[in-house]
Amino acid sequence: QVQLVESGGGSVPSGGSLSLSCAASGYLYSKHYMGWFRQAPGKELEGVAVFNSDGSTRYADSVKGRVTISRDNSKNTLYLRMNSLKSEDTAIYYCAARSRGVIHSTLSPARYTYWGQGTQVTVSS
Repeated sequence: QVQLVESGGGSVPSGGSLSLSCAASGYLYSKHYMGWFRQAPGKELEGVAVFNSDGSTRYADSVKGRVTISRDNSKNTLYLRMNSLKSEDTAIYYCAARSRGVIHSTLSPARYTYWGQGTQVTVSS
């Protein structure tokens, strides 16, 4: 079964930290590249952090230095650790997976095929 399930969202004050998790089905985790995305109210879906084809990571400029993407292969789980949160980080966060192919690295949501249901992150100023 193809499945992505996020957890860990919540409300935090500005400057706080939060960790998100995404449990993936074995098929997705082993055969696809994964990443985190978010959609703020009234804004388009955007890439936050992804794994590239060689296992390296890529971050959106807006979160560099504050966010870390990681994974636990033994648990088929993707993580997003967010520090120094700002009000502009308020959004629904999604994990997503894209098929392995020729694209080494992309933060473009259009390149990702499978999506979780999302988890809300609210940062209060």
